[in-house]
Amino acid sequence: MGVELTAVQALNLWRSAIVDSVRRDGPDLSARQMALMLTVYVTPPPHTVRGLAVTLNISKPAVTRALDRLSEFGLIKRKVDEADRRSVLVQRTVKGSVFLREFGDLVVAATREATGEAVAG
Repeated sequence: MGVELTAVQALNLWRSAIVDSVRRDGPDLSARQMALMLTVYVTPPPHTVRGLAVTLNISKPAVTRALDRLSEFGLIKRKVDEADRRSVLVQRTVKGSVFLREFGDLVVAATREATGEAVAG
């Protein structure tokens, strides 16, 4: 697509996607929870609490709290690592994949709106 946006346009695009997201009947994620979701779903596994904390440069307890909430929503799941039973793997779920796909569609629609492109259905 090769669209160049100013900072204000990019923020307005993000605002539009977020507003559309919170209007839907679904989980309302914090920025930290969304960062964790995107990291788990967009970067290659395996994902651990320790690895996520390092990647995002936040504490392990902060990661754990966010993962607790994401688990409650069914957007991620935890599984004991069979290779190292002290470690817990963070895994994707179908519900989480659908959530992010729909959010991605909102970002695409906001981008098309911002750039004046027709929104394909």
